[in-house]
This record gives sequence, structure tokens and C-alpha cells, in this order.
Amino acid sequence: MAGNPRGKPRQSGDGDLPGTWTSLRHAIRLAYRAEPKLLVLSFVLVSGSWVPDALIALWLKLLADGVLHHRPGSIRVAAIGMASSAALAWVMRTVGGRLELLFRERATIALEAHVAELQATVASIEHHERPEYLDRLQLLRDQVFLLNHLYPAAMSTFGSLIRLVITVGLLMSVHPALIVLAAFAVPSVVISTWRAGVERKAEEGAAPFSRLTRHFYDVGTLAGPGKEVRVSGVGDLLVHKRRAAWDDWFHPVASARWTSAAFHTAAWTLFGLAYVGAVVFVASAEHASAGTVLLVLAAGGNLSRYLGVTVAQADFLRWTIDAASRLVWLEDYAARHGDTADRAVPDHIERGIRLDHVSFTYPGTEKVVLDDVDLELPAGSVVAIVGENGAGKTTLVKLLCRFYEPTSGTISVDDTDLARVPASQWRDRLAGAFQDFCGFELLARHTIGLGDLERIDEALALDTAVARGGAEDVITRLARGLDTQLGPTWHEGVDLSFGQWQKLSLARGFMRDRPLLVVLDEPTAALDAETEHALFDRFAASSRAANRDGRITVLVSHRFSTVRMADLIVVLDGARVVQAGSHEALMAAGGLYSELYGIQARAYR
Repeated sequence: MAGNPRGKPRQSGDGDLPGTWTSLRHAIRLAYRAEPKLLVLSFVLVSGSWVPDALIALWLKLLADGVLHHRPGSIRVAAIGMASSAALAWVMRTVGGRLELLFRERATIALEAHVAELQATVASIEHHERPEYLDRLQLLRDQVFLLNHLYPAAMSTFGSLIRLVITVGLLMSVHPALIVLAAFAVPSVVISTWRAGVERKAEEGAAPFSRLTRHFYDVGTLAGPGKEVRVSGVGDLLVHKRRAAWDDWFHPVASARWTSAAFHTAAWTLFGLAYVGAVVFVASAEHASAGTVLLVLAAGGNLSRYLGVTVAQADFLRWTIDAASRLVWLEDYAARHGDTADRAVPDHIERGIRLDHVSFTYPGTEKVVLDDVDLELPAGSVVAIVGENGAGKTTLVKLLCRFYEPTSGTISVDDTDLARVPASQWRDRLAGAFQDFCGFELLARHTIGLGDLERIDEALALDTAVARGGAEDVITRLARGLDTQLGPTWHEGVDLSFGQWQKLSLARGFMRDRPLLVVLDEPTAALDAETEHALFDRFAASSRAANRDGRITVLVSHRFSTVRMADLIVVLDGARVVQAGSHEALMAAGGLYSELYGIQARAYR
């Protein structure tokens, strides 16, 4: 169960969010790159559709003066103007709206793909594990739908601003002093902009509680934890915890909203009083005509309405720009954490992988997970890493896979510093499986074939991987074999047990034929000890027999009956390597390995 976010101080993110205009320009640039013609056409039509309404006050003035002073020409101009404004506005809104919808649908696909690609191209997985990054990523995921509303919001705001300028111009044509009415509207605009920022800051500060609320909801409603929730009877506790987390999110957000609403109301009250004063001022003028008074009434009334719409549009635009700013932040983050590698991936390993004084501390924490590790993983060997929980086994695997970079020290493949090798190219030469594997709900052949995209549909490669992963019994039981849809939520989809999913994950990890490094980080936890031992013993034997690239296999397991077949066993304790050697050598030397092996052996008797 997740802990309370208040138990740990928040860390600042990697870089501040970019400014409003920077984010808006960047989002428009992305959209233009994806759909240039649709963006321009929809922008012109949607923005322009707001303009004809502003001219209605002018047509009313001409109509009133024409009627009172018997001017048929003015009446005809007013009638044609009103008809043209109504028709033009309708056509532009209808056509522009449809084009804008088409543009938004296409732009959304491009934006969502861009967000996914950005996260995937970051060399490390730090942004998936640090709370301050997760808060921003959670808001970005929640607000991706806002990104496709940014463009119509920008179009409407721009058109609304033009209409507002025309309206103010009409008022000033009656008397220059009427610009004061627009000045009284400025506090509403300023407070509206300030209001969006205050509420956004409150929501971002409360984001950990929002994520915690979602976590408790998922735990209480998803099928995975359903059995444990019912057996343990923690349903009511989850409801209580979720409510408490929601309250922790709601109270600061609601407080910010009420405060901003009070200022917003005061600003609109001030404008209302100024509007009434403007109408009285014009009506009391000595040479005021009925048409002039009607223009001020219409334009002044429109000013209030147009200003409200403009402020609302600008307010919504601000929220959508917040989503865009997180997108720009993610792009900057990806650029800062991209590879600066200048060495090619070795074609084979001659001597081995060397860890030289490697230490590691997870970002945002002070606990040293690996401390001054010196280790040599010989080429062509099977290496087992053992130790009690929290000793640093999985962290060592993450460093070898370049999910993280060492805090200090270096990892070298032969004479090449691994940090100077492109992470993506290095991972192309990796294979293996992890305890926290992903159950891809695809056709069984694709669930396995994802381990080597170039051979995803190659029958021989799939059959070989299934055999390596010990998944023959799983495929045999599927009605359509490798062509079976996995996942009970899909049409004709088949549900699998955790152990069956784990075997498919192993098969996927064994798709590649020429990996330089094979990582097996407790990927068989759901299998019994005998099955695990047979599986890895068979794989280790075949790996040694066909090893022409100096392949190194790293196995993390708590089962000592499995790891004893390794060429080299590395024992971690307290973030340090305390022993290393073969099973026989370590048993003869005594120490932690011998002690742990004995405890486990006695437990199986």
C-alpha cells in the first residue's frame, strides 16, 4: 500500500516548466509540422467567424438613424450588413468547425505518439521512478486530451480578441472617453490570468494525493488485487484511505478556487458599474442621437459579453497551455538526458564486463544502494547474483542494462566505457526477462515475438524461443496455439495464470540469438524450484555450448539450488560485494553464502 506523500519532502523537478508563450509557440509548431494546411484553414475560419458579430452594433446604429431620419440608403446598408454578418458567421463557423475537428483528430494522434516516443527515447527510467517526475507525467497523461483542445482554444481566443478590439473601436468612435470602459475591464482579464496560475499551482502541489487516490481506487477495483483485497478484508480501509487522500487533494485546491473566485467576482462588479456609467454618460450628451445611444447600448452590452467569452477562452487556453508546457518540459528533459555516446557497441566480448569502484544512490534519496563495487564478469560465463532483500541485486542489473548510470565509478565492456555506448544500441544486444514483466495482451506469437521485432513473425525463431523459455506446455494448451488472442477482455481472448504469463515472458526474453548480455532478474518467481532449476540449467548449458560472442548471462535468484550451477556467484550484502566465486569455493570458504545456502537447504528437507 502506498505511503502518505507527506511522509517525504518533495524534490524539485529537473528544470522548471517553460513559459506560456514558449509553450504555445512550440505546440503550434508541432501541429503545423503534422497538419500545416488544416491548421491554417481552420485557424482562419474559426478565428474569423467571431468577427461578424462585432459589427451588429454598427448595423443597429445605421438602422435606427435611417428609420428616425427617413434615410432609405442607411436602412438598406444596415439590412444587407446584418444579413451578411449572420450568413458569413454561420458559414465560417460550420465549415471551420468541421475542418477544426478533422485537424484536431489528426493532431491528437501525432501528439499522443510524440509523448509516448519521448518517454521511450529517454535513456534511463529515472522519470518513471522519481515522485516529482511522476507528478508531472501524471498531469501530462491526464491532460493529453487538453492538448487537442489547445488549438481550437487558441483560434477562438484570437478571434474573440479581434472582436473585442472592433467593439472598443466602435465605442471610441462615439467618444474617446469610452475607452475608459475597456480600462475597467482590465482587472477582470488580469485576475482571470492570475486565477488560472494559482489554481494550477495548487493542483500541481496536490498531485501526489491525486495519484494516491487513483492508486487506492485501482487496488480496490481491478481484478489483479481483487482476491487479496477480499481475503484480507481491507476493502473498507481502502475506501477510507482513498477518501482521506481525496480530502488532502481537495482542500488546498478548493481553497485556491474560492480565493480566486472572490477576486474574480469583485472585478466583474467593478466593470458592471462602469458600463452603467458609460450608458448614462452618452445618453446625457447634448447631441446624442438615438442610433448613437443604441450603438453604445449594443456595443457596451456586447463588450461585457465579449469580454466574458474572451476571458473564458483565455482561461481555458491557459489550462491547455499548461499541458503544452509539460510536453515542452518532457522534450527538454529527454534532450538533456539523451545519449552523448561516441563508441560503437562491441560485436563480441573478449574479456568481460568490469565494474570499477561503482557506487549508486537513487536520485532524490541519500541511501547508498551499491557502495564501491569492484567486480569482473568474465566473457562467456554464467553469473549468479545472490543476497538478502535490499542488498542491491536488481539495482546492479539496472546499471548493467543502462536503465541508470552509476553515481560514481565506471562499467566497461572490455576496454570500452559503457556510458560511451548508445543505450539503445547496447540494449539491442541484450536479452532476458524480469520479475516485473509485462503481460502484452496480443496474439501469443506477438506477445513472444516482441522480444525481437525483426523476427516477430518468424516461425523458427518463435518455436526456438518457446523451447528456451519452457513455454511449450502453455502454447499446447491454447486452442489456436500461437495464434490465440491473450487477455480475457478481448474478443475470444484467453486468460492465463501468472505462471503462464511468466513463461511467455521468458520466451520473449529468449527471442534474440546473439545477445552479448542475458539478464534474468528473478523471472521465474511463480514457478516451482524444480522447474526453475531445470529451465536455467538447460539454458545455461545451451548458452555455454553456443557461445561464440563472449555472451554473459546474469541470473538473480533467491533459490540456491538454481544458482549453484553458475560459473561465478556474487554475494551482495549491505550494498557491497562480500564474496565471489564458484559454489564449491564459496562453500569451502564459509561466510555469508555458506550460511544462507545451509539455511535454505535445511528448509527443503
